[in-house]
Amino acid sequence: MPIITINHHRVHYQEMNPCGRETVVMIHGMLSNLSVYYFHIAPLIAEHYRVVLYDLRGHGRSERASTGYGLQSMSEDLLALADVLSLDTVHLVGYSFGGLVALKTALLAPDRIGKLAVIEAPDPADRDIVEVFAGFSREVLIDGIRYQAGQAGRWMGKRQLERNYDVYRFLLHETSFRSDTAADTDFLSEPGLRHIRKDALLIYGKNSACVSTGNRLWLKIPRSRLVFLEGDHNVPVQEPAGTANALGRFLGVRQHSEMVAF
Repeated sequence: MPIITINHHRVHYQEMNPCGRETVVMIHGMLSNLSVYYFHIAPLIAEHYRVVLYDLRGHGRSERASTGYGLQSMSEDLLALADVLSLDTVHLVGYSFGGLVALKTALLAPDRIGKLAVIEAPDPADRDIVEVFAGFSREVLIDGIRYQAGQAGRWMGKRQLERNYDVYRFLLHETSFRSDTAADTDFLSEPGLRHIRKDALLIYGKNSACVSTGNRLWLKIPRSRLVFLEGDHNVPVQEPAGTANALGRFLGVRQHSEMVAF
């Protein structure tokens, strides 16, 4: 299990196609882990790119931390990860809260970011945002575990599910998670979003509660393109092939045929 230390915390990461000429870093959402990409989306993108996935601090197999769950800290973690792995310029793919981290990182270090893909980023000003993250991410993880169970047995799914619930309880009741995320409620009003000069792809589910946020970001980010797929906030799990195809076209993958996720 690859572990690196960034900002005094041990972080679990995975790489696919490490010899790829360009690198895509994928950022999962709050109360989730890198598995949201690992089994279906990342392998397809890795046919053409080096792909780096990692568990956010306090999530998945990364070290548990009592503080540092705001966008600033999470973005600093991402940049530190890139430093340790000697990544000068990367393309970012962020899902849910990870999409906000991707946007924040583009503001902090624009020279280090190539293209920017944001999947289902929510509005942090939603007064029930933590509960929204918890509810959606739980469903994402359950769906991901069901995919695993089909290949490796139901006992693995049950064990992983229990581990994820432990993470939920820790983050929501033993850390600064709630107060840190509450401090970012004005992020979508950040003037700098209008000055992002990166090609940006915004992917949202047609039935998502976050569609209005997608429209808002599309109006703010000059070189952005908004794409809707069938599904709701869990669109990477519901439509992994559609998500991978949208990402592949955006990143410039030359495809003889559409990617298919099984």
